[in-house]
Parts: sequence; structure tokens; C-alpha cells
Amino acid sequence: MKAGIIAAGLGSRLAQGGIQVPKPLVRLVGETLVGRALNEAAAAGATRAALITTPVFPEVARFVREGRWPLPVDLLVWDSPSSMESLLALSPLLDEPFLLLTVDAVFAPGALAKFASEAQKLPGGGALGLTDYQEDEKPLYVQVAPDGRVLQVGGQDPTPLITAGCYFFHPEVFDWRERARVRNLGALREFLALLVEDGFPLWGLEVGPAIDVDHPGDIARAEAFLKDGTLPWGS
Repeated sequence: MKAGIIAAGLGSRLAQGGIQVPKPLVRLVGETLVGRALNEAAAAGATRAALITTPVFPEVARFVREGRWPLPVDLLVWDSPSSMESLLALSPLLDEPFLLLTVDAVFAPGALAKFASEAQKLPGGGALGLTDYQEDEKPLYVQVAPDGRVLQVGGQDPTPLITAGCYFFHPEVFDWRERARVRNLGALREFLALLVEDGFPLWGLEVGPAIDVDHPGDIARAEAFLKDGTLPWGS
């Protein structure tokens, strides 16, 4: 199993709130978000990582290149127009089943390893990590059948579970590249919805609480969660 890590966003909401460093270099309990993602991917069983970052912040690429990580890292520096295109750009480097992480998603210790272990046992094309901790300002609701099969991604009606920021895919997921582009999709959430719509087999696995670090206040919340399991709501 490999790992794909999307760290190509601009982190504009953090910057607007006065955070001076790029999002991947924001530190939680002394560890950068990108470093945490790489270390957790290795702990989950990944043998190699493919990471995409933006040329807008060359310090992120430099940090990754100069760091000492528990697994080899293939680094792609590209000005990606969207989260979906960030994933698709990594396709040449993800030629076997892979764990996919967004750099700003924070999980409890051991949660990703459990998710990866369970996902690799499932039939079909992949799995979505899901959480019932709905503090995200734009939650992506997911409908799941009693047997765990994902029935719908997105929609206006709230559901008990939302995406948590971790995924598991087989490389066949990239076969939907052209169909997604024909439909002018851009966001990763739109790509996931297309997969389910087309019958691509996806399963939902609960991973426990997950916190997205999008705003300055999220940093303190994520640190409290990592330190003692505190789950504060709201801003």
C-alpha cells in the first residue's frame, strides 16, 4: 500500500486569520501538519508516499525534501486548480492500492492505521473514512447502506455521517479521470459523488472524530483533541 497526500491548497482562511506560515507547516503539539500526515501514513502501513504541494509556497517542498521521514516520499510541486486535479496528478505515482489523506485532517492516534487495515479487507474499489463529528463548515454528507456500501455522496439533506478526510482506493479509480473532466468537475467531493453515481464500489468506515484545520481557532481545537481527547464544538 502506498499513500497519497494532498497538500496543495493555499490555506487562505488561515492566512486571513493571521497565520503566517503555509497550512502544511502549521504545527500541532510541535509537529507540522505535513509531517504528521507522512508519519501517520507510515504508521498505517504505507511503504511509499506521493505528496503534492503548490509552488506558491516553496518552503513546503523544501521542508519535505530536507526532512527525515519513515518512508520514501515522491514530491510533486504543481499549481493544481482543484482538489480533484491534485488527486489525478498523483496517479502515475499511485500504481497500487493507496491511502489518500488531506493534509489538514487530524485524527485520533491509531485511527488511520485501523482505517487502512479495515479498508484493505473490503471488496471493490475503495473506502471513505467517515465521522459523526460534524464541526466542518461545509460537511460532505454520506448515505451508507446497512452493509456499509456508500449509497450517495453529497446532497442537501443532512445525514449522520460525513467524510473525514481520509480515503482508500484501488488504482482503478483513475479510470474515471476523463469522465470527470468531461463533466467539468473540480472538487474532490464532486469526483466522489460521480464515482458513486456510476456504481464504483465504495464502502464507508467510521474513523472516529476528525478535525479540519481551516481557521486559526481550529489549531487550538486540534491540539486539545490530540493532547487529551477534548472535542470542543463551534468557533
